[in-house]
Amino acid sequence: MNPNMRNEKLRGVFEMLGFEGVQTVISSGNVLFESPSRAVRSLETMIEEAIREQLGFTSATIIRSHQRLSRLLAENPFGKTEDTPITRLQVTFLKKKQRTDLKLPYRSRQKGYSIISMNGNEIFSAVDLTGATTPDLMARLEKEFGKEVTTRTWKTVDRIVKRMDQQT
Repeated sequence: MNPNMRNEKLRGVFEMLGFEGVQTVISSGNVLFESPSRAVRSLETMIEEAIREQLGFTSATIIRSHQRLSRLLAENPFGKTEDTPITRLQVTFLKKKQRTDLKLPYRSRQKGYSIISMNGNEIFSAVDLTGATTPDLMARLEKEFGKEVTTRTWKTVDRIVKRMDQQT
């Protein structure tokens, strides 16, 4: 674990950039902030540069709005697949909209994961925890879509939206 990735240091970078309402949600790089700018690509670039300069590491910044995350939760992109003690639902956020030749839904029985659907910017998957590991899925997604991705559990997305709801 990179000590410069701690929540207080991440919050400090965002506060130094002048963002309001800066909060972190769990220790996985989720930062909530308010900005008058809606220029997502410019904000992502500015944050990436500040993290590199202030904290000394490179990391892709992927921004999603409160409205977008709330809409994802309401859409239930997993269909009938449920988050259970042995099945973990996940969403992978892509920095840029992409296409794939992967036929969806894609199931890797030997690796124990399914890529259920994709909407251009997000990929929805499930991992069978009895035999698979999240790194198996993430390795496949990085091979298919590159390294400018980040994966969160569906429960984490729900926690983030609930925290955002408290701010509004």
